[in-house]
Amino acid sequence: MSDRSFGRGYERLFGGDDLTFGTGFPLTGARESRPAVDEEVALAARAEAVGFDALWARDVPLYWPRFGDAGQTFDTWPWLSHVAAHTDEVALGTASVVLPLRHPIHVAKSAATVDRLSDGRLVLGVATGDRDPEFPAFGVDADERGERFRESVALLRTLWREEFPEADGEWGELDGDLDLVPKPASGSIPLLPTGHARQSVEWIADHGDGWLFYHLPDATLESYLDDWRAAAGDAPYAMAVRTEVADDPTADPEHRHLGYRAGADWFVDYFRRLDDLGVDHVLVSTAGGDDDDPEASLTRFAEDVIDRL
Repeated sequence: MSDRSFGRGYERLFGGDDLTFGTGFPLTGARESRPAVDEEVALAARAEAVGFDALWARDVPLYWPRFGDAGQTFDTWPWLSHVAAHTDEVALGTASVVLPLRHPIHVAKSAATVDRLSDGRLVLGVATGDRDPEFPAFGVDADERGERFRESVALLRTLWREEFPEADGEWGELDGDLDLVPKPASGSIPLLPTGHARQSVEWIADHGDGWLFYHLPDATLESYLDDWRAAAGDAPYAMAVRTEVADDPTADPEHRHLGYRAGADWFVDYFRRLDDLGVDHVLVSTAGGDDDDPEASLTRFAEDVIDRL
């Protein structure tokens, strides 16, 4: 069952009634090579200053050119620790840690460390992974992803909640002589299963602190939200959507993969609809202007869309 321990990051995203906004690394848009660290950090601080509520980092251990990008290149945990040191209040999210490719004890310790160093700002998106070649690289049977995911979630909860726990599974065994330190800042860390994670909606509702999903057409989204509310009550629903804001604020929407290119006026109406439907947080991209300036794009999205909501 969910711990529903609400740290500062979780409260920032889901503690109020209004739709909140996050954006994801790499903020410079460098998806196939190492992003410039100083520029990424400056943009993270800028995103916080103009009103974004969260900064999200992906977990991509190995670069697969066929997939098209390498995430933010840097490993999730040291990267979020670095970002935490250069920001103050913004939530820090993972979108998402691929649990079947990581030992759950390492995940528990790394996540608790980032949560402590950021004073409770971590929100942990967790997933089963979708880059096929990574599984043989780690010696993991892709067909066992769902089971490994469930075991990892159970152990994370146990390690964060209990002292000197007793537990066992395919990952190994704890006999009560060892403890995980540090513990999270608020007793646990919020877990957001991502996509279906090879689980039922009911399982996600019972074991998660919310659900992180991808962009869906409005009619499909309504159906998903109905199912989620029936299973999870008022637990949060977050979604990622590609958002390219055109320079013309009145531009009509054009479909993009997992999102839209449109003018700011249309996006304001779109996010109002999402808010009315019951979406609690959106992870957006901010590119799309003719200037292709990441800082200008962040500022334009905040001023022309977020501030108007």
